[in-house]
Amino acid sequence: MTAGGRSGDARIMQNIQDTTHRPETDPVDGTALRSPFHDHLGFQLLEWRENFARMAVDLQPHHLNRHGIPHGGVILAMLDETGAAAGNWSNTSGQVRRSVTVDLNAHFTGRAHGGRVIATARIASQGRSIFFASTEIHDAHGTLIAFGSSTHRRSRESHGHGHDAQGPGAGAEESQPGE
Repeated sequence: MTAGGRSGDARIMQNIQDTTHRPETDPVDGTALRSPFHDHLGFQLLEWRENFARMAVDLQPHHLNRHGIPHGGVILAMLDETGAAAGNWSNTSGQVRRSVTVDLNAHFTGRAHGGRVIATARIASQGRSIFFASTEIHDAHGTLIAFGSSTHRRSRESHGHGHDAQGPGAGAEESQPGE
């Protein structure tokens, strides 16, 4: 996201702010909108727009394995959450989109150095209910430490509340970026 006053920038920032200050439950059906697991890990949504998401985590001792590097489970969770967020974007105010992961594939390519890990996901393809994400994870120095792909199925609730979920870039979760 670049500064420059484009109208899309304001919408992106509003969606990021909405995810930061959102209610804990959906007012329509009472289901959880936030993931306690991802909140516990400290994932931060940096950028979110149609077919794209970028998240970061500032590494803490509880993120590390016995070798002092980020635990593979943290990296996998980040790959999963960022990929889901990329497919769960909606520019329709109040549209809540949910998805579940049906496949997750990761390749670890290097060790993280520095205190922050950043994941960037893009949607490779999507249909009415299934979408495919490609995600790369870099350390604070820009070194690729993992990459992978994920397949997500939008849950039936994502098609409800009077919103259409068809077509490329169709919807996502404004209230919940990931799973």
